[in-house]
Amino acid sequence: MDGVADAATLIALQRAGDAAPGRGTPMVEQFRARAVTHPGTVRGHNEDMFVDRPDIGLWAVADGAGGHQAGEVASDMIAAALGSIPGTLSAEATIMQVRLRMTETHAALHERAARQGDGAIIASTVVVLVVRQGRFGCLWAGDSRAYLLRNDSFRRLTRDHSLVQELVDAGHLDARQAERHPRANVITRAVGASGETLELDMVTGRIMHGDRFLLCTDGLSKAVDDTALGEIMRADGPDLAADKLLAAALAHRARDNVTAVVLEVAGDGPL
Repeated sequence: MDGVADAATLIALQRAGDAAPGRGTPMVEQFRARAVTHPGTVRGHNEDMFVDRPDIGLWAVADGAGGHQAGEVASDMIAAALGSIPGTLSAEATIMQVRLRMTETHAALHERAARQGDGAIIASTVVVLVVRQGRFGCLWAGDSRAYLLRNDSFRRLTRDHSLVQELVDAGHLDARQAERHPRANVITRAVGASGETLELDMVTGRIMHGDRFLLCTDGLSKAVDDTALGEIMRADGPDLAADKLLAAALAHRARDNVTAVVLEVAGDGPL
């Protein structure tokens, strides 16, 4: 128990939305959110980034692709692009901006990698959550994940773009085998990865007061299984839940960078 408490004190916070436009709009008070990030127990630097934009109802997590050159450059470019979306747009226009800016970032990363030569790849996964006007939209590329806790039911919203997920879908592996597969870290889609066109999958749905969302990089989801994630999300509000999720990942000796954004839909105003 002491080890978990000590790990929690190592939390490094980023507030990517602190200087964002649109602060003070009515939407700010409708969400409670907490974001945490940490290099993990093996790596010496952190290639993860997050975006915290309660002013427009937007949150995101980006994970610089492991093993690729300058993954932190890719995740930083994603965070900068999403962090500067104007706060005056409709829900539909906000989602269009997410797609447009990720497409532009994808192209810019391709160009940057081409200048480096030697087959360089500069890429990052991304998962984005937009909550506006009574609905949510979740867009993603790669294996960073989004979960929803509603009425005690905890479920994953995203489907990994990864080699092992394709093998599971084809019936060649079950979920437990996939977790231990030697190529479990191979992703099949990312911002900046191969391919001229970036495809972002999206799921949408209505929101309810009390909904809790979790966005995270695979440094968390590979260290802590979905059952344990759900238990932590059910037990505590965003502040404590985010800290406990990170502490659990570090207690399980997370080998990758760990980032989590926990969001609760709160308040009595129109959503």
